[in-house]
Amino acid sequence: MLDPEAIRENVRAVESRIAAACARAGRDRNDVLLIAVTKTFPSEAVDAAIRAGITDVGENRVQEARDKKPGVQTAARWHLIGHLQSNKARDAVRLFDVIQAVDSVELAEKIARAADAEKKRQEILIEVNVGREAQKNGVEPENAGALVKQLSAIPSLHLRGLMAIPPFLEADAMRPYFRELRKLREELALEQLSMGMSDDFEVAIEEGSTMVRVGRAIFGSRG
Repeated sequence: MLDPEAIRENVRAVESRIAAACARAGRDRNDVLLIAVTKTFPSEAVDAAIRAGITDVGENRVQEARDKKPGVQTAARWHLIGHLQSNKARDAVRLFDVIQAVDSVELAEKIARAADAEKKRQEILIEVNVGREAQKNGVEPENAGALVKQLSAIPSLHLRGLMAIPPFLEADAMRPYFRELRKLREELALEQLSMGMSDDFEVAIEEGSTMVRVGRAIFGSRG
């Protein structure tokens, strides 16, 4: 794990890159949320990032957040950015402020029942399989509108927007996928668009992302 000062410097560097990408795109820096992805990194790293100015952290797995979150001493909003197994919906609702990778009515209904039990309105994003890749989760773009309509009607869910993990390509080659998702978000009149990671977040911002999920550029390579 990087030491706290290295994490602080990395956060500053990422913030500078976000600001530059926003400037190139004529966007307000405040319109882009930086989510620090803490997968495999310990509670101490999460605390260091929060003290460096991070307000939102992302985890890929419910189990890891359940083990890690009690050791985090500083407050932040937590995002589940990995696929959620339906049998872990209740734990996910308890642990996360935002569940980003919802891709079916069945999963949404399980989240909603858990939210009802917790007396909570759960924020969610719909995952879109923008590359139409067989090995990835997510609703196909042409079916996103119907899913938005169904999920928007569930009172205990607050549908905020869309998220995607496009095909792994060079950053500029991902622009068409980012643009497609931005257009879809606009057509569906949704607020948030979660796309872009350490290798491509600047391009994602230039193409309209409102949330970027950055791990390695903040914490270094995973062991």
